[in-house]
Amino acid sequence: MKKTRFITLEGSEGAGKSTNMDYIQKGLRAQGIDIVTTREPGGTPIGEDIRQLLLGHKHTGMSDDTELLLMFAARAEHLDKVIRPALEKGQWVLCDRFTDATYAYQGGGRGIASDRIATLENWTQAELRPDLTIYLDVPIETGRQRAGDRSAPDRFEKEQNAFFNKARKVYLDRAEQEPARFRVIDASTSLDQVQVYLDEVLQELVSKKR
Repeated sequence: MKKTRFITLEGSEGAGKSTNMDYIQKGLRAQGIDIVTTREPGGTPIGEDIRQLLLGHKHTGMSDDTELLLMFAARAEHLDKVIRPALEKGQWVLCDRFTDATYAYQGGGRGIASDRIATLENWTQAELRPDLTIYLDVPIETGRQRAGDRSAPDRFEKEQNAFFNKARKVYLDRAEQEPARFRVIDASTSLDQVQVYLDEVLQELVSKKR
């Protein structure tokens, strides 16, 4: 059976995830790897509908618990329809955000206890966890300026800096707790330098495949 890999890309607003998702995908495909790219929340028709509920401005008074449960509802569908089937076929999966984002945004940002999130994680994912998580780290002020220059803010992007600083701390804490899974890249540097770092991380991952 082919050795598959489940890779997640995380980062605060303005960290360059979209650009580097494309870069990672092209780099791995150039090495002959059959890779599926997807995103959270989203990745399926139901997930994309939930994404609109979560990121849009129609439900600005949404409760924190509702937000958390919608995240995992979208994730359950995503796992069932996209992620698990791809891995079972021997494909690699590259996902823009996954459960680390829930710990960061709903846990750190909203203040939901991590053990409650862990209960949903274990129920929804069973034993499945990413093989590699790349976290593009950038100071919140820098990232928000980049994001603001790019497009109108969604429901999350309208939060205050304190929210995002709490989320960033959770990401960095999780990276420190799981050094074998996480690779933290300084995304405040130039795009060329970020992609040099990415090349090193991906080469390490691909070499383990052989």
